Amino acid sequence: MLILLASLFVFIILGVPIGYSLGLSSFAYFFFEQPMLMGILPQRLFAGMNNYALIALPLFILMGQVMNSGGITARLLDFSMLFVGRFKGGLGLVNVLASMIFGGISGSAASDTASIGSILIPEMKRRGYSVHFAAGITVASSTMGMIIPPSMAMVLYAIVAQESVGQLFMAGIIPGIMIGFFQFGIVYWLSIRRDYPMEKVPFTTENVVRQFRRSGLVLLMPLLVVGSVVFGIATPTESAGLGVLYGLIIGLFIVGTESFKTFPKSLHSAIITTAKIMVVIAFSQLYIWVLALERIPDALAAFVISLELGPTALLMLMSVVILIAGTFIDVSPAILLLTPVLLPAVTAVGVSPVHFGVLMVSGLAVGTCTPPVGTCLNVCAAIARMGIGQIFVGAAPFLAANTFVLFLICIFPDLVMWIPNMVYGN
Repeated sequence: MLILLASLFVFIILGVPIGYSLGLSSFAYFFFEQPMLMGILPQRLFAGMNNYALIALPLFILMGQVMNSGGITARLLDFSMLFVGRFKGGLGLVNVLASMIFGGISGSAASDTASIGSILIPEMKRRGYSVHFAAGITVASSTMGMIIPPSMAMVLYAIVAQESVGQLFMAGIIPGIMIGFFQFGIVYWLSIRRDYPMEKVPFTTENVVRQFRRSGLVLLMPLLVVGSVVFGIATPTESAGLGVLYGLIIGLFIVGTESFKTFPKSLHSAIITTAKIMVVIAFSQLYIWVLALERIPDALAAFVISLELGPTALLMLMSVVILIAGTFIDVSPAILLLTPVLLPAVTAVGVSPVHFGVLMVSGLAVGTCTPPVGTCLNVCAAIARMGIGQIFVGAAPFLAANTFVLFLICIFPDLVMWIPNMVYGN
């Protein structure tokens, strides 16, 4: 185990991509400890990817790409402007509300950052907002894309933990909305202190009707995808396929900005992203198999039981571990690596795997906005032409809302489990 863990740490420190770090660490273990088992490595790599449920991942990724290129971002921003733009710091509030809505469509924090940030960051700078504020709120609010359903991170956790995708989708609703409301409060408070402007948007019946007509079909997207899974109409894979089809219909015939010329680009981007994730999945499953071979999850569960920690104290501890891990490891490999190790320990003290899944995704969402790995930070840095350290400073007040909600769901499990229990009758 010393070889396995030490080599992984060394490879990560050297900057080797996490997927290859996991693979090389596993190879080192077999080379030194189990050379007779070297022949089964290709079999284990293939077995790690040979899972029907994984078909949902490329489809969810493609759905987000299609909706991004479908020209819906501007409509969502106009829709959000109608409701919150006339308050102090209107564009900052629009940023948060649009992220809440967009997160329920794309299911990806990075997509949220790219789509909304490319429009709002330049506009907020032009209207007198601090560039640190504009970039910070863009990356921090995008984290809701991983928590508010549908969520690719939730789907991946469900596959690894063998849990219900529908229950995880339902469990993320309240935490995601809470993060949004806390971020609203921080934006409004900072806007008053810094005298950021409000937007002149007439809130009239005519304008409301017009915006709902322009954006209504787009807003139905999360209901179609999530509802079809929750109510058993479609599997997660089928619902993602429906989402792709629905996005194409909106882009081609309703919004009119998607075309058959841009679809190949969306398809290419989805293929590249999926390939990267599948490489990580293959090597992580090999690494996890080694951990199981050495009975590490069982040993960790026994150790946790011996500590006699209550569920709340243990979840608090796990939250800190997840926050630290998210700082150095991207979301997908972190889920693949941490879930098999930590899940047996938390279930041993009576914590629901669904509850733990939302906690893990919420904690790792913060990691997308923290140096040095932070995916959203790097996307935003390219848009705002700033260093990731500067963006993180601007995002810190808003990430405090994420962290506060993370610890709230440790203390009050019903914030996560109330809707799944009500819908599924648990």
